[in-house]
Amino acid sequence: MSGNTDRIERSIEIDANPNRVWQLVSEPGWWINDGRITEHRVDHDGDLAIVHDPVHGAFPVRTVRLEPPRYAAYRWLTTDSAGRPDDQRSTLVEFWIEDRPGPGVLLRVVESGLHTLDATEDQRRRTLDEHTEGWETELAAARHALDAP
Repeated sequence: MSGNTDRIERSIEIDANPNRVWQLVSEPGWWINDGRITEHRVDHDGDLAIVHDPVHGAFPVRTVRLEPPRYAAYRWLTTDSAGRPDDQRSTLVEFWIEDRPGPGVLLRVVESGLHTLDATEDQRRRTLDEHTEGWETELAAARHALDAP
């Protein structure tokens, strides 16, 4: 998997100020849900967060960089055969909060690194398709949760 099959980029306009959007995107794993922003139990160990979703299970997410209120980067980790987070097989999830003409901001997400996942080419393609659809859903959920009334 290479080129654009290793990278997903999506964006959405949100009628909210940058600080309000930052409150959401600065939470590791906020995007793990079923299209509706929910609170998760999150266990922290330094820059590693284990995000517990009642439906989907536990997900290790490592915070890479936070630059309030405009940029957040995380490693969405897989786990090895012993269930330990595996930094070598992960995707990089980056969020940018950008000004736009008029009120609100543009929230942009880029997920890259699908080639690092321990999977066949067909499995990677399915993951790419699922995550592409998932980011559309999660960005819509962010807009729904954050848009000014």
